[in-house]
Amino acid sequence: MPIRTASLTNQIHKNGARLHLAMVTRTRSQGPDQPASEAEQALLEERRSLKAAKAALKAQPRLPKPKAAWMTKAAKAPAAPKAPKAAKPPKDAKGGKVNKPTRAEKMTKKAENLDAAKKASKKSAKT
Repeated sequence: MPIRTASLTNQIHKNGARLHLAMVTRTRSQGPDQPASEAEQALLEERRSLKAAKAALKAQPRLPKPKAAWMTKAAKAPAAPKAPKAAKPPKDAKGGKVNKPTRAEKMTKKAENLDAAKKASKKSAKT
């Protein structure tokens, strides 16, 4: 079962309180110049290991997770490269849009066609 970060925080807090108590009792009874006792050294080592475990748990979500087997796809073989197409010959240069009628010419032709259609319908009605 994974260790929760919150429980590590509480363990570090409790360890710090025990370590502080051990340091205070050593300095009051033996003096500040005396080396740390074995119990105090053990508490320091435990504190270091708890902090390292907490840092490892905190860094763990940033690592990439393995994908499920159904999500992974089999790698396909690379496709064979296609042969390059032959270059097309250049097109002949034309004189541009010479025969294109203007808008005014289109409108006059349209009006003429309408007039012709009206006259044609009138003539067919008389006959």
